[in-house]
Formats: sequence, structure tokens, C-alpha cells
Amino acid sequence: MTSIRNTLAALQRGGLERLDAQMLLLLALPRDPHDRAWLMAHDGDALPVDAATRLDALVQRRQRGEPMAYLRGDQAFFGLSLTVDPRVLVPRPDTETLVSWALERLDAANSAVRVLDLGTGSGAIALAIAAQRPLAAVSATDASEDALVVARGNARRLGLPVKFHAGSWLDAVPGQSFDVIVTNPPYIAEGDPHLAALTHEPLSALTAGADGLDDIRNIVDHAPEALLPGGWLLIEHGFDQSAAVRSLLQAAGFAHVSSRTDLAAIERCSGGQWPQQR
Repeated sequence: MTSIRNTLAALQRGGLERLDAQMLLLLALPRDPHDRAWLMAHDGDALPVDAATRLDALVQRRQRGEPMAYLRGDQAFFGLSLTVDPRVLVPRPDTETLVSWALERLDAANSAVRVLDLGTGSGAIALAIAAQRPLAAVSATDASEDALVVARGNARRLGLPVKFHAGSWLDAVPGQSFDVIVTNPPYIAEGDPHLAALTHEPLSALTAGADGLDDIRNIVDHAPEALLPGGWLLIEHGFDQSAAVRSLLQAAGFAHVSSRTDLAAIERCSGGQWPQQR
């Protein structure tokens, strides 16, 4: 049996980044995948045969491009630990920009507010808002029943009272009205070369037509029917789509249209306010 130290070195020689190699080792042992201090304290220990077998399978999955979050079964998002698997997209740090903007809009309201997350996936956005603003009434939709199973499971485990609805975009909540609608819809163009690196995640949650804007157009067109006067629509989009999304919002009649940047200073979200009076 080889030592943990030598196994880690071999994994890195094989092309794995050090952090990935450490997490895979911890998963195979099995231990908390974030407990790197344990590895350092036990790097002279022999790697058990059963752990080596598990490690080989994990390494093969990682080398095929499977996200580390799927291998771990969880992903951190806005202070929450969310269960994730191939039924849902892995929540990205960029999406925290959208949550922060939504929280600002909620804080500007004068009363208890109703929030809707369209295309919730793992429930990341809706659950983050519910955790940060417990007085808000938060609902979420998804067209994928599989995704809703994951989202509902996260809500139960975290003890957060989000109402989930099955259906396509606003069709899932007919006749309901909201103060804030947030969404991280599919926005990658079909045929985009970046899709090659995302083959392990659900394609239906990634692509939206020839220019990637089909779902955003649908949401912008129908959101006014579900927004209360003065309500806000906030949309995450691709790194090069902010101008196009602002134009769609302005053409639909939204006011105070603007965009927000992520930590990389990229315009990641755009939104606008439905007028108090028309």
C-alpha cells in the first residue's frame, strides 16, 4: 500500500490540480472533502485498498470533466450548503450578484414582499433569499420535475419555507403577482463552443436558441402580467448579453433599467422596474 503523501503526489503528476487531488482523496477515505488539515496530519498513513479503489473511480469521473460538486454531492452558495447532482446545474458564485441585487430591492420595499424565482434548479436563489429575508414570501418554479425534487430536498434540509411550482416559467404560477421576480435562465447559444466543457450538466438548463436569448425574451414579455406595480424583474445573463437584455427590458416598458457587475467586473445581471402606473 502506498502512503497518502505519495498518492497525492501521483495524482498531481497525472494532471490533477492539488485541491482537486486532495478533495478526491478525502472523498475516497471517506472524510469531509474540505478537511485538508487531516490530510497534512496523516500524509504518512497508508491508503487502504478499498479507499484506493474508490479513488480510482473518482479520478476517472473527474478526468472526464464531471464537476467536483457532483462528486462531493454539495455546493456552497451564499452561505448555504446545497445538495446537487446531475439533475441540476451547479450554482455559480457569479449568481450571488443576482441574489444581492434582489435583497437590495426587498430592503427598499415598505412591507412584506412576494418573491418569485423562475427556473430554480437546485433552489439556490430562492433558498438564499428565504434564508436572508425570512419575512419574504418566496416561491420558485421549474419545468423539470427532477430539479424540483432536488430543490424541495434542499428546502426541507435547510428548514426554509419556499413554495415550489412545476411548469414553464410564469405558466407555473397563473394569476399570481409578485414584488420581485428573479431568474437565472438558460442563456447560452446553441452551438456555443463553451458547451463542450458543460456536458455533464443538464443541457436544457443551459441553452436558449440561436442567440441564447429565447427564454429571456419569453420572461421579459410575460413578466409584466405577474409583477405588481413598482415590482422588479432581475435577470442573470451571459457575459456579452447585457446591452441586448437592457434593450429587451426597455422595449417592454420597464423603467430604471440597469445592469450589475460580478466580482470579475463583468455585467452579469440586468433588470428594471415595472412602472407604478401605465
